Amino acid sequence: MIGSNFKYEDNSKRVADAVDRAEYRNIGHAAASIRKEAIESIESGDGPSAPGTPPHTHTRKVSKSGKVSKGQLPRAIVYDNDKESDTAVIGPRESVVGTSGEAHEFGGDYKGQDFPERPFMGPALDKNIDRFASSFAGSIGS
Repeated sequence: MIGSNFKYEDNSKRVADAVDRAEYRNIGHAAASIRKEAIESIESGDGPSAPGTPPHTHTRKVSKSGKVSKGQLPRAIVYDNDKESDTAVIGPRESVVGTSGEAHEFGGDYKGQDFPERPFMGPALDKNIDRFASSFAGSIGS
């Protein structure tokens, strides 16, 4: 008779914990990438941007040292990812720019004027979507 000495060790909790850590980290990286893309798409310019293009910022200033400060809208764009729900929220803080970010993104009535769409968050997501799958590959245990 052939005998075997088989030992079983349950590592499912360790694997699940590694998946959770990698998922949280990758969602955070994805959110940061979208935020960065949205901020970089907003350029300084006189007057409104063309409909269908990201909005202009009008408050960028260059200090005496040559440092460029961002306008209100780019500074207002933040993100936060939630470990419990495996989600992230990215966009301009209403406490900084009110509802102007929503008016630019989706168009519509804003302060009694009809705003055309000037999306900046949706295109930022679209430019980064292909990177997400590849960023998750091989991330468990690294």
